[in-house]
Amino acid sequence: MDSIFQKKEIRVAVVGRNLEDLLPMLKMFPCKIVEESPDLVISHGGDGALLGAERNYPGVPKCPIRDHRENPKCPRHSEISTLQKLFAGQLKPVMLLKVVAKKASGESISGINEILLDRTQKASAIRYRIWVDGELFRPQVVADSLVISTPFGSTGYFQSISRGNFTTGLGLAFNNAMDLMGFAVIGEASQITVELLRGPAVMGADNDSRLIPLQSGDTFTVHAKQNTTPLYGLEIFRCVDCYDLRKNGVH
Repeated sequence: MDSIFQKKEIRVAVVGRNLEDLLPMLKMFPCKIVEESPDLVISHGGDGALLGAERNYPGVPKCPIRDHRENPKCPRHSEISTLQKLFAGQLKPVMLLKVVAKKASGESISGINEILLDRTQKASAIRYRIWVDGELFRPQVVADSLVISTPFGSTGYFQSISRGNFTTGLGLAFNNAMDLMGFAVIGEASQITVELLRGPAVMGADNDSRLIPLQSGDTFTVHAKQNTTPLYGLEIFRCVDCYDLRKNGVH
């Protein structure tokens, strides 16, 4: 059992939606609800709630739980059963990668899903060039956007472009690329450099509302930061049976 669950009282921050459903359940467990310096963060909602939790509490251990009002559950994965396993120390942590993007001027942004380079003028594509580990990888891409994804994030925007996902490495998805090359997967330790040949564009991460503006000629680098956040209950959060219920509109 991890040391966090051996404490007499665990400091827990709770974020997300429909918290009035979750908070009464937490009274059954040895925890104190806090907003600052938590030992553990529980996100209640969907993927967006987890992304926001990591942004607000970077590196703090997390347990994402889907809320039953908007996310139907299979019989094995009710909120209360997940909490019971969590506080009993029965959920094994998975260490998440984080992708970090840094503009040449020093501005940076990071996420656990993806970094996004997106056009700002919707009637015009952007052009960009990519190097991987100092070697020219794509001399020119004409596309609507570029997604640089972690394995965790590859079931989101990356999958909607590539029609697939991956379990190791970093994924690059070229949205509506003129040359029809849809995606590539490179090594996790790769250092990526992107030059915006024709803008303007913006750079963002996950569902963060903060966007970094880019102009033609600007460059930025992207790399993976390993083992940043322990995540408990990923196998429940990503349960295929629960997903099928959501996909089919079952409530």
